Amino acid sequence: MAEDARRRAAQEALFCETILAKTGDNVLLETLRGAPSVTAWQHYPEGDVYDRDSGAQWYYHCHDPKPDAPEHGHFHCFLRPEGPQGPVHHLIAVGVDPYGKLIRLFTVNQWVVGDTWADAETTVGLLPRFNAEIGRPSYLVNRWLTAILALYQDDIAALVRRRDEVLADHTPSEGTPAREDRALEVTSEMNADLAAAAAALGVA
Repeated sequence: MAEDARRRAAQEALFCETILAKTGDNVLLETLRGAPSVTAWQHYPEGDVYDRDSGAQWYYHCHDPKPDAPEHGHFHCFLRPEGPQGPVHHLIAVGVDPYGKLIRLFTVNQWVVGDTWADAETTVGLLPRFNAEIGRPSYLVNRWLTAILALYQDDIAALVRRRDEVLADHTPSEGTPAREDRALEVTSEMNADLAAAAAALGVA
């Protein structure tokens, strides 16, 4: 992605965080707003978020807490290129800390999300289409996620390609397809820091 486009994405992500911070909020608090409690594995918001114009879809969830784990949970981001009744493809997971700060990006094996499988190049081709531009549950969270996927588009493409390499090299238990092997969950990952990425692009 061109540097100017990445710079605009960084500016938008920081803008969303700045507006939320004015009321003591962040993308995590905003996503969980109204939830009486946070339950591991449950989708937030209920029913997921879906933009019918772009086909972008996402939900947030967390796993059972681990002592000293930096990650609170993650946003699973998908695209439905043929609409709500068509196939759904997982693009990337966006991990955040308990304060809603971006800390990592990662791909997962197919069994984790049960999506419609698409190889790396097909998935990479879908990345620019992720655009969650709807008001609920939070316009700012939707725009933040869209900006994160745009800012890190090249990195995400590399992670998706690495996912396919890991799966191709993986030797599962006899008779178990690699994409169904529950011994393999995360297939590629990288640490991510929005402030550092923005600073590298000259965005304050």
